[in-house]
Amino acid sequence: MKYTCLYTFTLLFMLVSSCNQEKKTNKTSEKTTSTYYFIRHAEKDRSDPANENPDLTEKGIQRAEHWSEIFKNVKFDAVYSTNFNRTIETAKPTALKNNVEITIYDSNNIDISRFLEETKGKKVLVVGHSNSTPKFVNSILKEEKYENIDDSNNANLYVVIITGDIITDSLLLFE
Repeated sequence: MKYTCLYTFTLLFMLVSSCNQEKKTNKTSEKTTSTYYFIRHAEKDRSDPANENPDLTEKGIQRAEHWSEIFKNVKFDAVYSTNFNRTIETAKPTALKNNVEITIYDSNNIDISRFLEETKGKKVLVVGHSNSTPKFVNSILKEEKYENIDDSNNANLYVVIITGDIITDSLLLFE
């Protein structure tokens, strides 16, 4: 009887231990989800064609605020922008609402692997330009899916979700 109880206790202990080990293994193998929102800057001031770094127009400022309203239910971990007045001004309302600093990136020299590693498991807004935004999205997708944005279009929203090795993407239009 004494050995039977000891045997039962040992068997039960091993069973519980293996279940706990299995839970730990499952936790470490859970897939991380990263979500990226890409937009082009809002309407820029075109009154001085020689100005390479214009601010937003009043309509552009309103659109930047509108973007922050569209994103009101998204808790961003990071907001990225190129180093131009129009992109920073577009990113600012959303960054302020999420209490995050704007991270400046160089759209011509972005290391995609490093960016993905640094933002893994996060929700990230990226503000760029008519050519750099689709290019950035295509780099993550590893395919030439999206063309440059028409210069009059400030309403595209690209959403890229990465869960493990699965990448999904969509393009939405917000007028």
